[in-house]
Amino acid sequence: MIELESVPELVDPVMVAAFEGWNDAGDAASTAVAHLDREWKGEVFAALDAEDYYDFQVNRPTVWLDGGTRKITWPTTRLSVVRVGGEKPRDLVLVRGIEPSMRWRSFCNEILGFAHELGVEMVVILGALLGDTPHTRPVPVSGVTSDADLARTMDLEETRYEGPTGIVGVLQEACTHAGVPAVSLWAAVPHYVSQPPNPKATLALLNRLEDLIGLRIPLGELPEDARAWQVGVDQLASEDSEVAEYVQTLEEARDTAELPEASGEAIAREFERYLRRRDGGPGQGPGGHATETGDVPYLRDTASGRTRPPKPPRPETGRSSRPGEASHGGPGSFGETDGPGEAGGSGEADGPGGPGTDSAGGPDRPEED
Repeated sequence: MIELESVPELVDPVMVAAFEGWNDAGDAASTAVAHLDREWKGEVFAALDAEDYYDFQVNRPTVWLDGGTRKITWPTTRLSVVRVGGEKPRDLVLVRGIEPSMRWRSFCNEILGFAHELGVEMVVILGALLGDTPHTRPVPVSGVTSDADLARTMDLEETRYEGPTGIVGVLQEACTHAGVPAVSLWAAVPHYVSQPPNPKATLALLNRLEDLIGLRIPLGELPEDARAWQVGVDQLASEDSEVAEYVQTLEEARDTAELPEASGEAIAREFERYLRRRDGGPGQGPGGHATETGDVPYLRDTASGRTRPPKPPRPETGRSSRPGEASHGGPGSFGETDGPGEAGGSGEADGPGGPGTDSAGGPDRPEED
């Protein structure tokens, strides 16, 4: 049974989650949630039992000294609450951790148990993938959902992805089966500069989240960090003629692919987003309601009408295997990451279709969770 006596009643709560690992190229997604927690001074109220979900040979604990006492920090997933005031207050439940090594369905059940107890209205999961996108252009961020009604009411893409997935995809589908509106936001990180951090991708995710949930997010030093990051990558690229030529090819492909989008309607839509961020105006609230289907065991409380996950079973041994990787067509990377696929040889992302190329030579549009 989940005890949440220390958490006050929340106002229109939205759960925002991100997980380090396969779904987090350049650490862009986990850094975004860490930024929210730091700027709004989140208070941790729960942590999942590391013994249940992590292989410590894959994600090792760390030892540190507290005065003269040695202590161990175990890899886990923590939940914190952020109280956001203002004219239209809205609270956030932040979920930040590492992609689990095993028992993913039980892991999602626990997350959903907290969501139900706290009255969460919508779950937003952040992710980042490696793609054929130039670092000199705005970071593409796609919002996808499995709920057709939610896609229509919130101007999102309805996912059509098929293939290997990570915890982002599994958690989104668990939310759908449990009747909890869920959205995934995916940022595309240049595969040739995949080493974290990537403040430009983090900033893009936060801007998209701001539009989605209607909260003005304090950005702190992120805009300046993003500019400094781009200047640094510009310098590195200029020192390698092969990389510079490749970046130019990506720029031309991106610009050509986006020419049809330069319509009056598209420009007006972007201008409205800019005004909302500048004036702190309200964004679209959560909507839609998915049906409870599939073979994942999510139970419904008939008395309250709310869906509740069953109590997780005891831990079991074993570890998950990582999906295979496909080859990439560009030059080598400036760095490497444990994100979706390897730099310079990027594999399938947790979903949004993986960082392949379309007929114009640009990145496939993310279509997954």
